[in-house]
Amino acid sequence: MRVLSDKLDKEVEDVNRDIQAYEACIQRLEGESHDVLSEAGFLKEKLKIEEEERKLEAAIEETEKQCAKVNAELKELEMKSSRFKELEERYWHEFNNFQFQLISHQEERDAILAKIEVSQAHLELLKQTNVLDNAFSIGCDKAIKEFGTINNFRLGRLPKLQLDWDEVNAAWGLACLLLHTMCQYFSPKFHYRIKILPMGSYPRIMDTSNNTYDLFGPVNLFWSTRYDKAMTLFLTCLKDFCEFARMKDLENNIPPDKCFKLPYGIENDKLCRVEDGKVEVFSITQSFNKSENWTKALKYTLCDLKWALFWFIGNTSFHPLSATSLAEPPPGGASYVKRSIKSKSDSRH
Repeated sequence: MRVLSDKLDKEVEDVNRDIQAYEACIQRLEGESHDVLSEAGFLKEKLKIEEEERKLEAAIEETEKQCAKVNAELKELEMKSSRFKELEERYWHEFNNFQFQLISHQEERDAILAKIEVSQAHLELLKQTNVLDNAFSIGCDKAIKEFGTINNFRLGRLPKLQLDWDEVNAAWGLACLLLHTMCQYFSPKFHYRIKILPMGSYPRIMDTSNNTYDLFGPVNLFWSTRYDKAMTLFLTCLKDFCEFARMKDLENNIPPDKCFKLPYGIENDKLCRVEDGKVEVFSITQSFNKSENWTKALKYTLCDLKWALFWFIGNTSFHPLSATSLAEPPPGGASYVKRSIKSKSDSRH
């Protein structure tokens, strides 16, 4: 019973506290002043609130439109930004490729310019080089001074040394090739009336009547006159060329005393030398002639030919003749030119 009584007492205390709290709340509310709106004021306040609501809704709608527009612009800008980024990447890619190609072209250009410079220097050297000067070397035999030589092939015969006819023929072939080349270079200004037919070791000479004479051996008694005629025609052609050279010098206003002149005069089959007031005459014919005199005449012939070559080198920028210019006489003797260059190189070393 006591427990039940305590429980009831506690519940009564709780109810009393709630009553006190309610009474305090009622008293506070009763103490506050309230402005009661009239119906007209209420309607006016309502309209005002509704107007503000409409304005807020319109502002919200406008804001949403602006937001949608901004979102669209943002999306468009993002697309443009993406395109610009692609363009930038492509630009740098192409720029790098261009730079690589530019550097490659510059290196190639520098290499080409260097080659051009070397080639120009080589060209200038070649311009100063005459083909005939390198292809034909005329002098005298080192061991036996009586022999004239062309590319180390000796010309003539002596009692003490009977040269093989193959060597003599080779020397004549080279001499004919040289004289023919110089004459043909100035054709048609040079009246090439006596034709030289260079055919290696078997050259021939054609006179003005188109008769040909062999300028190669061996020579027997029956054929010696034709061989003499061929050598005489060679001298005549050499003389014609030298007279042409003198005329060219006169045309170039060179004083007559300084114009081209042969060291050994030519008259028909004879070569003349003036030394110490004495005139020596040597015939190039082999028949009825001493071998020493014949060899000396051949040596003087090569000397005159060498002087003609010097004049030719000083007055031309020689280029090898074309195939058409050599079409008339067969261009023989090419093998001897190669052989002569080799022999010249060997002699220099």
